[in-house]
Amino acid sequence: MSFAPALTFAFEIRARLSPTLRIGGGAEFTPIVGGTVDGPRLRGTVLPGGGDWSETRGQVCRLNARYLIQAEDGAVIDIVNRGYYHEGAGSPGQYDGALRVSEAGVYYRTSPVFRTDAAAHAWLARTVFVGLARDGAGEDEVVIRMYAVG
Repeated sequence: MSFAPALTFAFEIRARLSPTLRIGGGAEFTPIVGGTVDGPRLRGTVLPGGGDWSETRGQVCRLNARYLIQAEDGAVIDIVNRGYYHEGAGSPGQYDGALRVSEAGVYYRTSPVFRTDAAAHAWLARTVFVGLARDGAGEDEVVIRMYAVG
């Protein structure tokens, strides 16, 4: 008998970005200047002031983003969101119903970890998540669809 973990959609983050700053040696910093959080398990805003420190080696970009979310009830939630971006034929396009959540030929996945002392959101800090990321409406937005691993 085989077992495959279930992924349950929790919420989607739409983070607005400022232009990327090149540091050198493949390292870059992309400021996160705001955004929204919307879904069945969490709603709120992305607070300005965070960012993504990324590093590209060869064809693979390693992501290391840290920013804050403010839930609708006012609770502040810290997120450290690490992952990888690379292009290649081995990555199929993926859909959640009719919604395309990842582009064919693009591997753009994250593994977020949350921290908060707000009792209503404690479930975030004790749940494993997988983020399927994609470009948003323009170069100044990234969309990450968060799935809880069951």
